[in-house]
Parts: sequence; structure tokens; C-alpha cells
Amino acid sequence: MITILYPYRNRELSRVKRSLDSLSNQSQRDFKVLLVDYGSEFAIATSVKELLSEYDFAEYFYSYHCNQPWSRAKAVNIGLKLISTTYVFVADIDIIFSGNFVEKLHQIKNPNQSTYFKVGFLDENESKQIKLFDQYKIAYSSTVGAQGLSLFSLSALKAINGFDEFLHFWGAEDEDIHSRLLLNGLEVLFYDSEVLLLHQWHQSYRKSEQKQLTQDLQLSNITRINMQHQLHNKKTKRIIVNQSGWGTSITKEAFDQLNKQISPKEVLNNQQEIDHFLFYELPNFTGGVLNVNFREDHFKTTMKYKIKKIMGKSVPEYYSLKEINDKLLLHLISFYSDCNYSCKISDDLKVINLKTQKG
Repeated sequence: MITILYPYRNRELSRVKRSLDSLSNQSQRDFKVLLVDYGSEFAIATSVKELLSEYDFAEYFYSYHCNQPWSRAKAVNIGLKLISTTYVFVADIDIIFSGNFVEKLHQIKNPNQSTYFKVGFLDENESKQIKLFDQYKIAYSSTVGAQGLSLFSLSALKAINGFDEFLHFWGAEDEDIHSRLLLNGLEVLFYDSEVLLLHQWHQSYRKSEQKQLTQDLQLSNITRINMQHQLHNKKTKRIIVNQSGWGTSITKEAFDQLNKQISPKEVLNNQQEIDHFLFYELPNFTGGVLNVNFREDHFKTTMKYKIKKIMGKSVPEYYSLKEINDKLLLHLISFYSDCNYSCKISDDLKVINLKTQKG
């Protein structure tokens, strides 16, 4: 049997339904579905869970990675720890499957290789249509560089401790996993003889990225950082990248513990205060929950500050909240990825709240 694994967060129900419906009429039924919900908003999570209950081949799992940056790598790894089938196809909630896709997976599965597939991309209007698979009009197709939709031997993925959990937001996790499997002796194949998968349109992460602070967690230049990390793994021939605790989900109990009412520590945006927090206070905090609000120093807006600055006198140097956001998120994904934490931006974009639990 093959498990089709969906990493998921906060996507609309109609998109999910189109993907699952395309699996309902497969020519071969020797498969099941696991959707790993990586911290969706609770109302959306409830709706998706109810939708999946309508499909007898589908299971739902929720991990309380709420208010953390999206990590497809971590969501996939959680799934890898939950499934037990010999093979896993890492899917995307945007995908519409051809009616013979599962049959094709069984024909080509091989414990000594991983296979990724050519994908046909639909434009925005075509994605909203309900058609037979062969009747969709494809805008363009993926090439050898797009490796995101892949069939793996589960044991091969576990042998290298899964996808690289440093990788967050968007980019590089798929190229990296195939590169490390190749280094570990597997063959990597690109199935491009036909299009068996269609991708529903959505705005790309790069186009949605903003230069200013937003409530949606974003990190400037993360796609380039991810690519540099992937190139580093390849250059140094790193095969195993995660520690033994990879694929760990966050429980409701841990989430509730993190969100107990604790008065926040206030940290202002002057540079020395931020740097001291990131490089001393945060790494040396032990036990319990740390609750911190980052906000702008009112002194920066005063006439006294402006006059002293004009006169060339010594005044504090400040980071913008966007700069603090980027520094904080990069710290979290680099050094605290295995910790239970929450990072939220206030509605008025004037406060960044961090909660983290250690010990």
C-alpha cells in the first residue's frame, strides 16, 4: 500500500475537496491518505477535519504548530513518523490527480529509487472549473528542476532522518531531499512521459512577500537563505541533517501550557537591547514559559531625541520592527526549531509577541 501524504495549513476547502475528489475515482484503490495539518487556524482545522471524514481512505492529524512559520519539511516529517506503509507519495493540496495515478505509482515503485513527476499548471480561471482530468487546459508544465511531488520508499527517507527541518517558508526542501537520497546511494528519476498531476493556481510565495511588517509571518530573503543551505548540504555531502527528535509534533497539552496567562516582559527596539535578548537572554532562559513583547521605544519620537540626533550627540540606535521580526524568525528557525514557541504580530503592527517554552 502507498500513503499519499498532504502537508497542509489554512488552504480553502474547495481546493482540498477538488484534490480529494480526484482520488475518489482511482482505478486502483490500494492507497490511503494522511493530511498533516501544521497549525491551521482552529475554525479552518475543524472544517477540514470534517471534510476528510467524508472520504473513507483519508485520515487527519493536527499538530499545534500555531503561530510558527510554515515548514513543509517539518509537516512532511511529522507524517513520516505516523505512517507505516512501504511507500509514501508526498503530495500538495493543490493537486488534481489523474484517474490512473495510484495505479501508475504501483507500477513504478522501487525501494532503490525516488521518483518525481511532471506537473501541469492551471491558470486561475481554469483552476475554478470542474472537469474531467483530460479536459483541463494546461497553461505550462514543470521541468526537471521542479521536484516537489515525489514517490519515496519510507525506509529510505527514515534512513536519512527525513526532510531538512532548517528549511521554512518556501523553497529548496524538495531539491535537498533528492540530493541527499542520491548521496546515500538511491537513484532519482524524473517521470515526464505524461502529465498525471494538475496544479491548481495560487499566488506564489515570492509574489506575496512584503518588505514591511505584516501579520502573516514572513522573513526577508528566506528563499535565498534556503537555497544557500541546500547548496551547503550538497557541497559538504551531508546526508543526515536532523537530530534524533526529527518529525516531532506539538501536542494540545504543550500548546495550552505555552498559552497560559503570563505577564509579558517588555523589550524595546534599541539595538543593544535586542541584541542582548537574542544572544544572551533567550539562549540562557531555562524552565517555564518566556513571554516577551517587542515594541518601539517612545523616546525615538520625542523632540529631545530628534534635537540630540541633529546635534550629533550620542543617541540610541534602533531596529525597525520589521528588522526585529526578521532577526527573531531567523533565530527561531536556526536554533529553536525543536522548541515549542509562538510568534505573533499585533493587529496594529506595533507589537511582536514571542512565547517560548523550555525545560
